[in-house]
Amino acid sequence: MATAHKPRRRRKIEEGSLAHVTHGTLDVDASNARKPAFPLVAFLWPAKGTVSQWVTIPLILMTVGLFRWTTGLWGYSGLQSPPMHGDFEAQRHWMEITKHLPVSMWYFYDLDWWGLDYPPLTAYHSWFLGVIGSTINPSWFTLYESRRLDDPSLKIYMRATVFVSEYLIYIPAVIIFLRRFSRAEKVNVWEASIALVAILMQPATMLIDHGHFQYNTVMLGLAVATMSSILAGRHLWSCVFFVGALGFKQMALFYAPAIFAYLLGICLFPRLNVTRFVLIAIVTVASFALLYLPFILGVAYDQYRGIPHKGLELPPLLESLPIKLDDEYWYYPTILQLAQSIHRIFPFARGLFEDKVANIWCAIHTVHKLHRYPPVLLQRAALAATSLAIAPPCLVIFLKPRKELVPLALAATSWGFFLCSYQVHEKNVLLPLLPMTVLLSGQKGLLPSIRAWVGLANMLGVWTMFPLLKRDELRVPYCALSLLWAYLLGLPPVSFSAYSEGTMGGLNLLTKIIHLNIYLAMAGWHVVEAFFPPPAEKPDLWVVANAGIGCGGFVLCYVWCLWTLLWKSELFGKASTSAKSKTQ
Repeated sequence: MATAHKPRRRRKIEEGSLAHVTHGTLDVDASNARKPAFPLVAFLWPAKGTVSQWVTIPLILMTVGLFRWTTGLWGYSGLQSPPMHGDFEAQRHWMEITKHLPVSMWYFYDLDWWGLDYPPLTAYHSWFLGVIGSTINPSWFTLYESRRLDDPSLKIYMRATVFVSEYLIYIPAVIIFLRRFSRAEKVNVWEASIALVAILMQPATMLIDHGHFQYNTVMLGLAVATMSSILAGRHLWSCVFFVGALGFKQMALFYAPAIFAYLLGICLFPRLNVTRFVLIAIVTVASFALLYLPFILGVAYDQYRGIPHKGLELPPLLESLPIKLDDEYWYYPTILQLAQSIHRIFPFARGLFEDKVANIWCAIHTVHKLHRYPPVLLQRAALAATSLAIAPPCLVIFLKPRKELVPLALAATSWGFFLCSYQVHEKNVLLPLLPMTVLLSGQKGLLPSIRAWVGLANMLGVWTMFPLLKRDELRVPYCALSLLWAYLLGLPPVSFSAYSEGTMGGLNLLTKIIHLNIYLAMAGWHVVEAFFPPPAEKPDLWVVANAGIGCGGFVLCYVWCLWTLLWKSELFGKASTSAKSKTQ
C-alpha cells in the first residue's frame, strides 16, 4: 500500500534574519518602519520572502549577462590601432600559433609579435578555442596571414569565448563560494543574492574582459574556487584549484603568499599535523606536474618526429648556468622548453613598469626618475618593498588560520603586491578587488562600514583604468557601468546613502571626509581631462595625476584591509565594538 507523499517544507530564504539586526540591507526611518538601505536592495525586494534561489539566480545571470554582451558591442584593445593591434590580436595570435605550430615552438615563435608569455593552461585554452574557431572559419587563425584581422564575425566569436569561459568557470565558482561564505557568516540567502549581483556587476571586471578583451575571469574563477574549497575544508582541492589559477595567469602569484601562509598555518596550529602537510605538498607538486604534462609530452613528441631544437636562442636561465648543457642529451629539449617558458612568464627584462599605473613606483617616478638606477637594484627594491607589504597579512593568517579570514588576507596581500611589485599593469587591480568585493556577502557586509570601503576601491580601480579604456573607445560603457554600480550600491557620485548621517553601521566623520574628497578628486579630474588639454611640455600630466591619486587611495584600501584583518583575527585580543567603529 502506497504511503501518502509529504512534501518537504521549504526553508524561508530570510529565515528570521529580518526580525533582527540585518547585515546592511535595511534601514529604519523616523516612523520605525524598515526600508531598503540602498537601491540594489529595492530592486531585489520582490525576491525577499519565499522566492526560491532557483528562480532568482537564473534571472540574475541573465541580467548580468546582458550587460556583459552589451559591453562587448563596443571597441576593444587594438581595434584599428597599428602596429601591434593590442590584446585582442595577442589572444587571437596565441590561438593561431597553438593551433598550427608544434608545441616546441609555442614559446619561441616570433616573439616580437605577441609572443606567448602566459603559463601552459592559457596555451591549452588558446589551442582549444583556436581549434573550435578554425572549424567555423579557418581564415580567422591562418598562420601569419590572419594577423591584424579586423573581421566583425571574428569579433563576435572572440567575445563569445570570453562570455562562455566566464559562465563555465568564474560565475559558478562565485555562486558556490557565496553560498558557503554566507552560511559560514550567518547571512541569509536573500542578502547573499544582493551581494552576488554587486560582485557580478563589478564594472572593472566587465570592462577589462568584455570591453578591453582578456580572459582574467578564468584565473579569478579558479582563485574563487580555491577560497571556496578552503571554506569547505577541502584543502587538497584548494591546492589543485590554485595551481590551476597560477597555471592560467602568473599574476595569481598576488594571492600565493597568503594561500601558502594559511595552508602552513593549519598544519601547525592548533597542533602539528604532519600528514596534512605531506599531503598538501604532494598534491601541489602533482598538480604542477599534471599542468605541465601535456606540454612536456608535446615537446617529447616533437623530438620523436625529428623537429630540430638546435638554433633556438638560449633563455637567460640556461645561459647563466655555470656549466653548459649538451644539446645532444635526450632531456635537453625538455629543459630548454621549461626554461624558455619560465623566462617568458616572468618578464624581468621589461623594466619596473611599462605604462602609468597607480602604484608606488610610478608615483615615485613622477618626482624622482627611477630609470637612472640599474635594473637589478630596482628589482631588489621591488622585492624588498613587496615583502614588507605582504608580511603583516601573511603573518596574521599564518598565526590565526581561520577560513573566514582568507578573503581579507588575500585582499591585503594582493594590495601589497599591486602597490609594490615589479611589472604591475593597471589591469592587475582586478586581483585585490575580487577578495575585497566578496566581503559584501559576509557578516554585516552590506553595512556602510564595509560597503563604502568596497565601493571606494572598485570605483577608484575602474577610474584608474580610464586612460586605458579611453584608448579602446570604451568611454560610454565606462560611464554607464561605473555610474550604474555606484547607484545600485548607494555610492557617490550618484548617491550618498552610504555616507548619510544616522545610517546603521555608518562611518565616522574622518572616513567620510577622506572618501568624499577622493570622489571629488575623481570627478574633478574627469572635468579637467575632458575640457583642458595638458601642457605641451607635459603631455602625460593628467594620466600621471590619475595614477598619483589612485595610488593614494589604494594605500588607504590596503591599510583598511590589513586593519580589518587584524581586528577580526583577534590576534591581540578581542576588540570592543566601539573601538572597531572608531576605525571605520
